[in-house]
Amino acid sequence: MKVIDLTQEIYNGMPVFPGHLKTVVFPFHTHEETMGTVHGTKGDFSYTTFGLLMCDHGPTHVDSIWHISNKPGAKKIDEIAVENFVTGGVCLDFTHIKPKGIISVKDLETALAKAKHDMRKGDTILLYTGHYEKTYPKKEYLTENAGLDYDGTAWLAKRGVLNIGIDASTIDSCENTASKFFPAHEVCAEYGLMNTENLCNLGKVAGKRFTYVGLPLKIRGGTGSPIRAVALLEE
Repeated sequence: MKVIDLTQEIYNGMPVFPGHLKTVVFPFHTHEETMGTVHGTKGDFSYTTFGLLMCDHGPTHVDSIWHISNKPGAKKIDEIAVENFVTGGVCLDFTHIKPKGIISVKDLETALAKAKHDMRKGDTILLYTGHYEKTYPKKEYLTENAGLDYDGTAWLAKRGVLNIGIDASTIDSCENTASKFFPAHEVCAEYGLMNTENLCNLGKVAGKRFTYVGLPLKIRGGTGSPIRAVALLEE
């Protein structure tokens, strides 16, 4: 089994979707401060810890249904069954789509045929746009990505997909989000569909089928959660 890490690094100053809480990582205990405060069989030693301050949609993360839906029963992150975060997965190649472009139903059908894989109920579908490699961590990472429209997202939802992931800060095209228009997220609210954003290294799994793992933290009442996303490939 080969493990491909699809997760972005967490650090001070990392790109975060406009309007979300910035990521802050800070020393809390240092080795110098704690020297001699703990003891072992061979004498005193020290320890160090960090503090973390971040949005539950800051780094590589998954949205809960409640994040974008206030309907009765819309699930918070700790209410979604854990097996929904360990699924079959397929990564489709959309690197030909221009910045701010739309990934349409036709594009999805063409990419799936090119990959020569089927789309199964309960799958996670990853959208490889190449946006991370082209722009991260420049400001364009947050303003130029391609993404899905309403029809493309609904096409995936109607085929039983559980989760849609992308190598950008949003599954919606920045052509739309610039005017506060989020049709892809609208579909997620309508169908109870999860989406995962700020992935990376999708070029390593493009065109492949794999087991996708993107386990969230068990945040009580969370609107989403940072995850460690990986693809498991059989060698």
